[in-house]
Amino acid sequence: MIEVTIDSVRVNLMSPQRLVILREVNSDRYLPIWVGQYEAEAITVGLQEVEVSRPLTHDLMKNVFATFDARIKRIEIISLKEDIFYGNIVADVNGKEINVDSRPSDAIALAVRAHAPILVDESVMKNAGITPEVDMKAAAGAAASGPNKTRPIAPVGDVSSERLSVFEDFVDKLDFDKLDDKDKPEDQDKGEDDKPDKPSKPKKQ
Repeated sequence: MIEVTIDSVRVNLMSPQRLVILREVNSDRYLPIWVGQYEAEAITVGLQEVEVSRPLTHDLMKNVFATFDARIKRIEIISLKEDIFYGNIVADVNGKEINVDSRPSDAIALAVRAHAPILVDESVMKNAGITPEVDMKAAAGAAASGPNKTRPIAPVGDVSSERLSVFEDFVDKLDFDKLDDKDKPEDQDKGEDDKPDKPSKPKKQ
């Protein structure tokens, strides 16, 4: 098993889904996991240690474990099947280790509250992990081979100001005063064919 930490929780502007980025300890390998909006908020609240007036769902889970003298030792992401991650909560009860099946998103939200380590199976990291430098080279190779080649997932990282300046220059050169309303189409019946394609919705974990 490989120990990871939570690198960030990111927003997809095209859908209500969120992306939790896990980073391998002492390495630049990342594991992105799609989670639901509420699970992402629960993880963020736990990371920021925000005080709430009443316990949220994952606070309640932690309290239940504590009430029964069960200490959360670690949470694990144990497998990846058909693009779905499977998690596991490992707890100690009176010296006996028990395993509780869990979605990774719920397990991670519980781990940040219990300050428990997060572990990922090597096979999962191997199949779904991202190494930015390697993926950038692969993307360059795919671009050189032709537009029909499949490109890997974009590497994790912030967009530099230099790259953004290209779009700023483009916008600055636009002359909005020259836009002519007569060139705009008249009222049209908007059927299903006129609607933009909806992005495919990733599966929740």
